[in-house]
Amino acid sequence: MLPLRDDVPTRCIPWINYLMIGICTLVFLKQMDPSHDGERLVFEYGMVPARVTGALPPTDTVRIRIPAPRGEVQILEAPPPAVPPWLTIVTCMFLHGGIMHIVGNMWFLYIFGDNVEDRYGHVGYTVLYLASGIAASLLHLATAPSSEIPTVGASGAISGVMGAYFVLFRHARVITLLPLGVFTQIVAIPAPFFLGIWFLMQLLSATFTPTGGGGVAFWAHVGGFVAGVAATLLLGFMHQEIRRESSICRTPAWQRRRYPW
Repeated sequence: MLPLRDDVPTRCIPWINYLMIGICTLVFLKQMDPSHDGERLVFEYGMVPARVTGALPPTDTVRIRIPAPRGEVQILEAPPPAVPPWLTIVTCMFLHGGIMHIVGNMWFLYIFGDNVEDRYGHVGYTVLYLASGIAASLLHLATAPSSEIPTVGASGAISGVMGAYFVLFRHARVITLLPLGVFTQIVAIPAPFFLGIWFLMQLLSATFTPTGGGGVAFWAHVGGFVAGVAATLLLGFMHQEIRRESSICRTPAWQRRRYPW
């Protein structure tokens, strides 16, 4: 299922959402720049769980075993991290592993992030995004503490945004492209159903995928989503405005002229 858009209008410009998309895109362009070593950036700023937990030396160039196709093991000379290993829990959120990785992540963030920022406000949304990403990194770290594979991507933070959307916009619909063999159909799917199916897929994949192996860090997706749900439920009890249908984003007059709703 490929989401195309939702049916919830926003009342303010989602500056922070655009900022996160812009930062991730610029970092990825630097990764792809032929004058830079993108693989080196991944090892310098990506989260290698074994380095964070101390199973690998954090400061020296080390030989790291990376799973390769057909079950082989590839040995890479990994440079030392450019920041303290614990800080890679945050910096890994702004790196991506390939063009499809970043396009998929940024598309989901574009669709779901604007409405959540509209309800949280700019500062609250920034905190939610970063906190969800950190929670995702920590859960992945806890499930694969000896993994030598760098973890990169904004998926955990975006999962937290989707978790917040799941709580806040229960009556929303997601306009979705649904492939049916050689045919495709565009359908409107209730947001709780769309996001619930997505979360269930991540949970099942995390449960049945060996920890520490290559591929997708499914537990990071689970951790980010749960963090977003929990934070939004907690704030909903503490601040009535989080639950309201109206936006808490303070919209200046010049924006109200452009966005009359």
